[in-house]
Amino acid sequence: MADKRELLILGGGLVGMTLALAAARRGMASHVVDRADPAELTAEGYDARASAISTASWHLFENIGLAERLEADACPISSIAVTDAMRPGRIDFTPQPHEGTLGRMFANRTLRLALFEAAKAEKLIAWHSSATVTSRERGEHGVAVTLADGTRLEASLMIGAEGRGSPTREDAGIAVAKWDYRHRAIIAGLAHEKPHDNVAWEIFYPAGPFALLPLLDDEAGRHRSAMVWTVAEDDAPGVLALSDRGFAVEVEKAMHGIFGAVEVMGERSSWPLGFHHTATITAARLALVGDAAHGIHPIAGQGLNLGLRDVGALVEVLADGMRLGLDPGDAQLLRRYETWRGLDAFSVALATDGLTRIFGVPGKLPSAVRRLGMGAIQRLPQLKGWFMDEARGVSGKLPEMLKG
Repeated sequence: MADKRELLILGGGLVGMTLALAAARRGMASHVVDRADPAELTAEGYDARASAISTASWHLFENIGLAERLEADACPISSIAVTDAMRPGRIDFTPQPHEGTLGRMFANRTLRLALFEAAKAEKLIAWHSSATVTSRERGEHGVAVTLADGTRLEASLMIGAEGRGSPTREDAGIAVAKWDYRHRAIIAGLAHEKPHDNVAWEIFYPAGPFALLPLLDDEAGRHRSAMVWTVAEDDAPGVLALSDRGFAVEVEKAMHGIFGAVEVMGERSSWPLGFHHTATITAARLALVGDAAHGIHPIAGQGLNLGLRDVGALVEVLADGMRLGLDPGDAQLLRRYETWRGLDAFSVALATDGLTRIFGVPGKLPSAVRRLGMGAIQRLPQLKGWFMDEARGVSGKLPEMLKG
């Protein structure tokens, strides 16, 4: 007899596994299917990326029992410095002491380890790793998938959480608006001579932003940051081919020496950058979360946080419906999720796309205009406060799980 559960989550990455844990907190059982091997995903050096976890997302981790496990590895973001190629007119987003930090930085590996450990211990999660889905079914009374080994999994609601190339989204025929920025993000870990003082830097160049994200000092006491350097697609092969010393020299130039001498730690990696947004995030007995629904430029570090807001909203909608005796796949529950998340996700996507294009215009006059606007924001505390609330993820209608 098939093990039918409330949720069938296809994709067990950061968003998909957080969803399974959040749903379990509300009494919902799930199948989580992922084609990756968790041992590979958590291996040293597999993924050099780091993620900024907003205040609201941290509340979600608190509410699902992950915060205590993660706290020791968190590097607080006390301020964000935004500058146009290090010219005069920068903005400093620094909250008041009573407002706390702007977020916390974690290596993606750290987040995965914590999520996977919690998932293994949660009885309401059936985790099917290294598994390939060969067929998907969505019917009037439920959903199902068949795996390559012949296993059949059933549930009331199917959730696509596989990321940008979501086969579940494609299988459902959901239309996607997308374009390629012709940019590539080069990711590397840096050790540097001077401390970062918990400041995240966003240095905008016409070719793309250069971001420095603070990390905790390593065991040897070296100061560390995660770097995300956006370069034109045509330039990426040359940048990646540089020797470690040559690469460090170019990084120091882009940083204008703010952290002193730099050493590259570990392997460099790169990721193509594009935009996509679905026409809808639901269909019959189907919901999309995270990058399966919306892929944005990493310019503001909001991609993962946007997916975690999806998680909080979807779990709240489903839990509210089940208290009323509704099936998790009920159409009216999915409409509520669509209404709640559709506009917010689209607004953030448009904002990040707009920033990418505005700062990508070369020339002295566009730079002067940008810096004039940035100077105005720097002098207006209320406007700065609004931007900081957006960065912390505490604006708008928040799901209960994302509240402190």
